[in-house]
Amino acid sequence: MQHWFKGLSTKQLILGIGTLVVSVGIVVAGYLLQPGGAEEVLAEFTVDMSIQEIAPQLGVTGKGLARELELPLRTGKGQPLRRLGIDQATLDHAVEHIRSHDSGTLKYCVFAALVFAAWIYLLRLGRPDQDAGKKHSYPRIVHTAFMVVAVVACGVWLGKSPNPMEGTVKVFKAMVGLYPSVWSKVLVFGFFAFLAVVGNKLICGWACPFGALQELLYKIPLHKKLRRWRVPFWFSNTVRLTLFAVVLLFLFAVIGGQKGLVLYHYLNPFNLFNFDFDSPIIIATVIIALVAGLIIYRPFCQMICPFGLVSWILEQVSLTRVRIDLDRCTSCGACDRACPTHAIRTKLEKRRLSADCFSCGRCLNTCPVDAITYSFMGAKPSEKPKQ
Repeated sequence: MQHWFKGLSTKQLILGIGTLVVSVGIVVAGYLLQPGGAEEVLAEFTVDMSIQEIAPQLGVTGKGLARELELPLRTGKGQPLRRLGIDQATLDHAVEHIRSHDSGTLKYCVFAALVFAAWIYLLRLGRPDQDAGKKHSYPRIVHTAFMVVAVVACGVWLGKSPNPMEGTVKVFKAMVGLYPSVWSKVLVFGFFAFLAVVGNKLICGWACPFGALQELLYKIPLHKKLRRWRVPFWFSNTVRLTLFAVVLLFLFAVIGGQKGLVLYHYLNPFNLFNFDFDSPIIIATVIIALVAGLIIYRPFCQMICPFGLVSWILEQVSLTRVRIDLDRCTSCGACDRACPTHAIRTKLEKRRLSADCFSCGRCLNTCPVDAITYSFMGAKPSEKPKQ
């Protein structure tokens, strides 16, 4: 870390300070624009009220509230909830769950600040200009620091919502009538998609709190034999894609006969950050993902997360990404051994669709002939960034 810092040129130091200032400014702007606050008065709801009275105040449709109350979507929305068999405890739990999904401006800005800072770091600051040997490029402590901030700020402090997984699922929930506006959910999804396109999966790899938690667990030193096996991409992507298709079939009642049923609700590990474990399946998902994450790189991201699937598709058009100069490559395998997924291998094999790359940077300082860079799409892989 010390050698990396000393190797930074004056231009890099100025860029680093500017990046920090801009990132802090983004977060401060988000804080100032945050609606509500401590003085916000939350409405109280009772079972003597009807769904059509409560739902608008919670920002959901009558169908959305009915689903939260585990009532059929066609339930009469004008009847008092007491007549529908709903007790106060059930209503309070449903209201609390819906409110936990409130999307404030601050967290979006924290996401944007982290992605922006990571983007500049990977593009320009990871490799010191004055370290000709590249021996001290991309120190792992910087990546670890980002992971800690992501978990603490985007998870523990700001809670589970919003998050990339939720942003994806809500678009489809709105399409079946669980939210009053489809376009507002599309806008949120577009925000996360944009961050994924700017830098190859940067929102997943450098800002998502549950992804970061898995990353930190994977960083715990264990015997290399435990991590020698990596999940084959064909398997992880097939599981993820199949689950996504099944979720949509249930959500739109193609199977199951219960329109609006979201299976991802029972697999949502982000509930960990609100300590909201209303289903034993959620607890099991969190435990399995975190335990497996000790030896398998980001198992939830690779095999379950719907945004992980979407961002993998967006990887193919991301503006900046890991690039390999195959003419310079000597096929030594150092980068493949460093990569926790099969991303580098699929790039070396020139596959049209490469495996998930989380822009972790592990490969960027391993190549003995400096054939790997993080650069803009269309730039020559061996081309040095302009000073």
